[in-house]
Amino acid sequence: MTRQQARTEVLVSLLTRVRYEVLPTEKVLDEVYATLPPGATVTVTASPAKGQQATLHIAERLAALGFDVVPHLAARMISGPGELAEITSRLQSARITKVFVPAGDDDTQGRAYSSALELLEDLSNMGNPFSEVGITGYPESHPHIHDDLTIQAMWDKRQHATQIVSNLTFDPGVLSDWVTRVRARNVNLPIFVGLPGPVERTKLLRMAAKIGVGESARFLAKNGGLFARIATPGGYDPARFLGRAATALGRNGMNIAGLHLFTFNQVAETEAWRTAQLARLLGHRKSYGHIQATELPLAGTP
Repeated sequence: MTRQQARTEVLVSLLTRVRYEVLPTEKVLDEVYATLPPGATVTVTASPAKGQQATLHIAERLAALGFDVVPHLAARMISGPGELAEITSRLQSARITKVFVPAGDDDTQGRAYSSALELLEDLSNMGNPFSEVGITGYPESHPHIHDDLTIQAMWDKRQHATQIVSNLTFDPGVLSDWVTRVRARNVNLPIFVGLPGPVERTKLLRMAAKIGVGESARFLAKNGGLFARIATPGGYDPARFLGRAATALGRNGMNIAGLHLFTFNQVAETEAWRTAQLARLLGHRKSYGHIQATELPLAGTP
């Protein structure tokens, strides 16, 4: 297999192993149902403007529609072990078995949890009621937390989690170096690479204002340079980014589970982009034969 063929196979594998992140609005239900493949994995953010209950409500509705749902349980938006137990029971009743645990909003007044780790420890004390638990990874420096602290936090959280979702970066080299460093620290959890799809600036601004910005969009709002790159025509191309990152992500030992697509509720546009890219790559594959993406070492298990 040539280098170009190997790159194509890595990209096919990435684009067929995807999760879609949405913000908890009623309108997004219809768009997800009309646009995404049956049974697709959809993660639902925790919006400080709407509260944790909005996340649970949308997650339950999506689960009832047959989607594989991953609600965000933002630690600082949950009052303590009692509420966590109620949330767990509610999600189990909806047959939701996966969660993602970020720290969440910075306002800890009246809240028992000050970090994601504390909530993760309580989930472990409850007997690990969810089959999959995701935590955040930061290829770029966090705007308010020193790199040493984010590294330590991942090390502390790894024993309670089953996967890592990387936050935004627009530099393929930064992503590759970060994954390499994570593996060098013997953190071997599968990584979903966080990737914004092709978003429209006006829609992104409107959604950010409407939702109170939300977990992922808050990060953009606090980092003007990143916002400019994602929303300015010619400033960011997800296909170009993936193409440049593919060789590194496909190396043995990287254990990349797939893509975590930040849709900012532009679900139809994101899915149209994904399917168009996949069709283009599969067309290239015909020129050199059919090699199954699952034969690659991209998405191995730990």
